[in-house]
Amino acid sequence: MNPVDKLIGQIVSELGFGSSQVRNVVALADDGATVPFIARYRKERTGSLDEISVKRILDRMEALRALEKRKATIIESIDSQGKLTGQLRDAIAECFDPRRLEDYYLPYKPKRRVRATVARDAGLEPLARIIMAQKSREVESQARRFVCDGFPSVELALKGASDIIAEWISENVSVRASLRRMVYRSGRLCCRGAVSDAKYADYAGFSQSFERIAAHSYLALRRGESESALKLSVEVDDDKALSIIESRILKRDGSEQTRQIIVKAVKDSYRRLLLPSITTELLAEVKERSDSQSIDLFSAGLRQVLLAPPVTAQPVVAIDPGFRTGCKVACLNRHGDLLETAVIYPVPPHNRQEEAAEILKKLVSKHSCRLIALGDGTASAETETFLMNVGFPEGVMVERVSEQGASIYSASEVAQREFPDLDLTFRSAISIGRRLQDPLAELVKIDPKSIGVGQYQHDVNQTKLRDSLDFTVSQCVNEVGVNLNTASVELLSYVAGIGPVLAANIVDYRRANGDFSSRKELLEVPRLGPKAYEQSSGFLRIHGAENPLDNSAVHPESYELVGRMARSVGKNVEDMIGNDSALAEIDVKAFISESVGPETLQDIIGELAKPGRDPREAYDSDWRDSSLQTFEDLHENMTVRCKVVNLTAFGAFVDLGIKEKGLVHVSEMSCRRISSPLEIVKIGQILSARIIRLDHERKRIALSIKES
Repeated sequence: MNPVDKLIGQIVSELGFGSSQVRNVVALADDGATVPFIARYRKERTGSLDEISVKRILDRMEALRALEKRKATIIESIDSQGKLTGQLRDAIAECFDPRRLEDYYLPYKPKRRVRATVARDAGLEPLARIIMAQKSREVESQARRFVCDGFPSVELALKGASDIIAEWISENVSVRASLRRMVYRSGRLCCRGAVSDAKYADYAGFSQSFERIAAHSYLALRRGESESALKLSVEVDDDKALSIIESRILKRDGSEQTRQIIVKAVKDSYRRLLLPSITTELLAEVKERSDSQSIDLFSAGLRQVLLAPPVTAQPVVAIDPGFRTGCKVACLNRHGDLLETAVIYPVPPHNRQEEAAEILKKLVSKHSCRLIALGDGTASAETETFLMNVGFPEGVMVERVSEQGASIYSASEVAQREFPDLDLTFRSAISIGRRLQDPLAELVKIDPKSIGVGQYQHDVNQTKLRDSLDFTVSQCVNEVGVNLNTASVELLSYVAGIGPVLAANIVDYRRANGDFSSRKELLEVPRLGPKAYEQSSGFLRIHGAENPLDNSAVHPESYELVGRMARSVGKNVEDMIGNDSALAEIDVKAFISESVGPETLQDIIGELAKPGRDPREAYDSDWRDSSLQTFEDLHENMTVRCKVVNLTAFGAFVDLGIKEKGLVHVSEMSCRRISSPLEIVKIGQILSARIIRLDHERKRIALSIKES
């Protein structure tokens, strides 16, 4: 079988996609196509697979190709030792489990000098083989022949042979697989003894099997252990484990003498070699599983934050609140350009509220602002209380905006390049305002880990986290589309086929030549060739372009097709835009060809109906209960409106409009059992919740959204 066909077949069996789907996705990617392009513009070849499915296929293909390289290395190593049999070669070639592959290699892997090595070098391996044959009833007399300087007695010779047997047992593929299954299902990770940090108090006496331990629990336990707050141990049913090993090593008709020696070797192998190795493997597996689940949740939360509704075409007054140094104010026009800055001191220790109110009212009037974006960090609650009593004109609303990562942005090269003469705190205020105007365009400027969603982001595999978050950002950017004439370098760099270098070249070209008038003009950008143009052009928008399709998701490769479709109903392309009656007249079936199927045609019709439409929901800020100002305003069984601000594996954190956040535990989301909060809620969603518990000492709020 062709090597690629073999890998494709494996992916089909693992992931359940069709063979042609997998084959075409791999072929397109190998030809340089990006995931967004494949998912959006090659639906006929992929069977309309979405971006996540395309990425799953490509990630698995990458892993399998790496596994094939590892197999080749292992086969070459074993062959160079003269120990490669046809059966072993076939077993390695057909293996797709990395752990089992390493089990096959373990007996042939170069080893450091251990007890078994010393015994083997002293010539005791034949004695070990005699014992393992389990037929001899005169083992001691056999052992006398192997007494030597390093092992000068029968007892020591038998001990040396037992060390070799223990190593063989630890390298037995069947033994390792059986023990691995048993420990995974019934072995337990436990926290015994005192907990030295109150934040880990919930884990006192913790005990859970490898198989069932939750991702957030495992990551919390690891962090607690690294901080010396917890002491973890692994507990295994030793008798059951030894019984499993013995059943695979001992022969029913073996002699009693050899049996006793092998039983001791089994115990030694289990305690000294097998158990430490297997538990290390399984802890790594649980870590990998926990990382994967946490990263998936983090990415889902990030997607929801990035696709939060924008405030379109509205000027904003943005405030970065603070106590001693005052609140930094930035006025932005509807495009996010800075108009004016100010500093006010409405909260302690200054309490200059009248002065602050006058400054804000003048700024709101001068710049015709109807929205005030207030950062949710230090002094936010106090500043919001002040703002509620300023006496703004009717219709002016205050919206709290997450400050997560704003300080990182303010000190970044991006912020310095945008505002070289501004103080860091003013840059933070600008970022807060722009996040309200267009979350996606602003948040791409900072490390996704700093956006403030998810949990334990510093404890998971950082390479996998970065790859997943970058993919999520790219997915969101390409789903929404990018204005070619206003996008920043950071935003453009996430467009399919572009990247940081071409993004910078596009901005430099725009700065030197003025706005782009057509997508074709992209080909004049230095180093942006036909392939990059093919991959990126469909995701870029040009408002007011001569060709209206340049402001749509219709790919330039389909422009000629759109022209034919328009002519078929006696119209030009311009007349088709937003013309539902004309679009309904098109006989879609007449335009189906080998390269263009119903999926692409329906996408084109949908885009002509609403060109350049934004998939994000409409913005809604009218959700807060103005009667809630502080924690003391809450009481149990009270029903409140709240907004989801973060998701974890165990629940959703919500904003009630006060300083403290509340928690809707996953068990309080539905009467049915759910595996993830994502099944019920999403970040930014407005909920009606009932307060079920208030912890006045720790200022904790527990809520429920279960339907009664």
